Amino acid sequence: MLIPTEETRVVVSTEADIIAARQMARELAADLGFASADLTLISTAISELARNIVRYAMHGEIILMPINGKNGCPGILIIARDEGPGIPDVSEAMQDGYSTSGSLGLGLPGVKRLMDEFEIKSEPGSGTTVTVKKWTH
Repeated sequence: MLIPTEETRVVVSTEADIIAARQMARELAADLGFASADLTLISTAISELARNIVRYAMHGEIILMPINGKNGCPGILIIARDEGPGIPDVSEAMQDGYSTSGSLGLGLPGVKRLMDEFEIKSEPGSGTTVTVKKWTH
């Protein structure tokens, strides 16, 4: 099996881009040997991250990259980045039920639960970067 080693970038500004990012992540994760249930978790996380880009920033990108863990186990690195308005209070945004758009508020906390590693950096007026990793274990 030939696993790609370079990153894949998906520009995100429409619903169609969300679908494309989700499909590319699913294909990469399948190539890396993720189980079917994990493919669903990864696709769901991508949907949430990309939807936040479209909803709040209008434009951004999803970066997908295969990675290797310390124990040699393959994984996937996903970076969702935008230059939108940023998140004024990240800790508040990470609470279940918090939403500024009237949604259920499951987005970022849900992504954190779905993935093995989660990091968020946001600066009001300068955008947001969410970096997540999932390992095949």
